[in-house]
Amino acid sequence: MAKTYTMGLVSAIATASALSLTNNNNNAVYADGPFNFSPFSNAPPPDVPEPSSDPNSDPPPPPKVRNDHPRTTSAGFDPEALERGVKALKDIANSPHGKKVFDIIKKQEDTKITEFSAKVAEFKQMQAQHETERQRIIYDEQKKLAQHQAQTKSQMAKYEDELARKRMQAENEYHRSRNQELVKLQEESSIRQEQARRATEEQIQAQRRQTEREKAEIERETIRVRAMAEAEGRAHEAKLSEEVNRRMLVDRANAEREKWVSAINTTFDHIGGGLKAILTDQNKLVVAVGGVTALAAGVYTTREGARVIWGYVDRILGQPSLIRESSRGKYPWSGMFSRAMSTLSKRANPASASKNGNGFGDVILHPSLNKRIEQLASATANTKAHQAPFRNMLFYGPPGTGKTMAARELARKSGLDYALMTGGDVAPLGSQAVTKIHQLFDWSKKSKQGLLLFIDEADAFLCERNKTYMSEAQRSALNALLFRTGDQSKDIVLALATNRPGDLDSAVADRIDEVLEFPLPGEEERFKLLKLYLDKYIAQAGSRKSGFFQNLFKAKPQQIEINGLTDETIKEAAAKTDGFSGREIAKLMASVQAAVYGSENCVLDPSLFREVVDYKVAEHQQRRRLAGSDKH
Repeated sequence: MAKTYTMGLVSAIATASALSLTNNNNNAVYADGPFNFSPFSNAPPPDVPEPSSDPNSDPPPPPKVRNDHPRTTSAGFDPEALERGVKALKDIANSPHGKKVFDIIKKQEDTKITEFSAKVAEFKQMQAQHETERQRIIYDEQKKLAQHQAQTKSQMAKYEDELARKRMQAENEYHRSRNQELVKLQEESSIRQEQARRATEEQIQAQRRQTEREKAEIERETIRVRAMAEAEGRAHEAKLSEEVNRRMLVDRANAEREKWVSAINTTFDHIGGGLKAILTDQNKLVVAVGGVTALAAGVYTTREGARVIWGYVDRILGQPSLIRESSRGKYPWSGMFSRAMSTLSKRANPASASKNGNGFGDVILHPSLNKRIEQLASATANTKAHQAPFRNMLFYGPPGTGKTMAARELARKSGLDYALMTGGDVAPLGSQAVTKIHQLFDWSKKSKQGLLLFIDEADAFLCERNKTYMSEAQRSALNALLFRTGDQSKDIVLALATNRPGDLDSAVADRIDEVLEFPLPGEEERFKLLKLYLDKYIAQAGSRKSGFFQNLFKAKPQQIEINGLTDETIKEAAAKTDGFSGREIAKLMASVQAAVYGSENCVLDPSLFREVVDYKVAEHQQRRRLAGSDKH
C-alpha cells in the first residue's frame, strides 16, 4: 500500500510540474478526472500588463520570450520542472482542496489498478480462448483425418464389393447360358420323346379299340346269357306267386278305389260350395282374388329369398365341390345324430369295429404294411394330442390294392376327419381350379379334430411341371397346392395316392414325409379277401333289413344258400387268382353272386364257384396279355 502511495505522490509531483508550466496562460490546476478547480490566486500573472482604457495611449511593448528549457548542465538536466513540482506540492498543501486532490489521485490509482486487473483477467481469458480454439482446431483436424480414413476404407470396400459383384455376375451369366443350353437340349429331347410317345399311343389306342370291341362282344354274350337265366328265374317265381298277387291286388285296388271316390266326392262338394259362395258375393270375390294374389306373391318371394339365402349358406358353410366323400358331412350340422349314435355304439361294443380281426375293417393288407399303417395311425393320434405338426404321406401301388380304404381307416383310427377328392376333377375346372383349391384348404382348416385330405389319382394334376401338354390352369392349381402345403400343418394331413409315383412333381415329392407301397395281395391275403367278400356278397345277401315302404312296394331279396363250399375250395381259388388286386377279388365275388341269382334254386355249390373263378381267371389273363401287347 505504501508503494502505491509513493507512486501516486511521484505522479502528483510530475503532474504539478507539468501544470506549473502553463501557469502563465491559465491559473487553474486540472486533474485527470472530470473535476476542475482553482486552488491558487485568480490574479493575472505579474508579467502580463493590464490593458489600457485610454484609446490614445501607446501600445504596450511586446512580452519577453521565456526560455522554458534552459540547459544549465552539460548532461542537459533541467531542475526547473522539479522545482515547479515542489512548488505545486506546497501550493496543494496550502490549498484548502488538497485533501480532495489526494483523494482524486488515490481514486485514479485505484482505477488504474482495477483496469490493470481487468486487463490481466481479459488476457487470461483470451489465453484460455486461444487454448480452447487450439484444442478445437486439433479435434477438427483429427475428425477430418478419421473421416478421410473412413471414406478411404468405404471406397476400398465399395471397390472390392464391385469387383465381387462383377465376378458373380460373370459366373451367373456363364451358368445361365449353360442352363439355357441344357434346357434347350432337354426340350428337344422332350419333343422327340413326345413324338415317339404319341406314335406309340396311337398304336396302343388302335389295339385298345380292337380289344374293347372284342371285350364288348364277350360282355354282350355274357349279359345275354345272364338275362336269359334271370328271365327264366323271374318267370318261374312269377308263376308261383301270380294268383296270390292277383287276388291281393284286386282287393287292394277295390279298397283304394272306394276310398278315393268318397274323398273326391267330398272334396268337390266343398269346392263347389265355396265357389258358389264366392261368386255370389262381390266382397268375398275381391277378398279371394286379393288373397290368392298375395299368396302367390308371398310364395314367389319366399322361394326366391330362400334360394338366395341357401346359396349364400351353401357357399360359406357348405362342402367344397372338389370333395367327393367326407366324414364331416356337407354342412356342419349334417350327420350329428348319426355320428353321436355311431360313437356310442363303438364305446358300447368296441369289438364290433373290426370284423376280420386286423383292426382295419374291410382292408386286408400284408402284415408288415398293416403294422406300418397302425404305427402311423398311433403316431398321428399322438401328434394331434400334443399339437405337433402332422406328417404328409404318399400311397402308391397298382390299382385296387386298398389305398383309399386304408386312408379312410387311418383317419378313423387316429381320430381325424377325412375328405376324399380325385385329381381328375381339377383339370375341368380351368381358371377356377386355383379358387377351388384355396376353398378346399380353408374348409379343411375348420375341422376341430384335424382332417386327413386324401387325393386319389394325384398324378392327374400334380405331375411334373415341364410337361409340354400341361395347361396353364393346371400349373396354377399345382402352384396353389404347393403354396398351401409349403409349411408343416397342425390341421391337415395330406395323403396322396397314385399308380405312377415317378410322374409327380419334384416339389410335391419334397413335401412327402412317409411313403408306403401297396403291392398286390399275396395268397394269404387273397384267401382272407375271398372269405370277407363271400360273407359280404353271398352269406349276408338278402338278410339286410329294409323299411316298411320298401317291403310294401318291392319284393324281398331271396337269401342265398351255401352248400358244400369249404376253406379248401377257397384256398384253391386264392391260389388260382395270383395277380388279382383287392378290387378284382371283390368283382369276382360279385360275379359269383350274379351267377347264383341266375341259377334256378339260388344255391352256391363248389362247382358253380369254381366255374366263375375259372372264367374270371381266364378273363384276367387275357386282359394282362392285351396290356402286354399294348406296351410292346
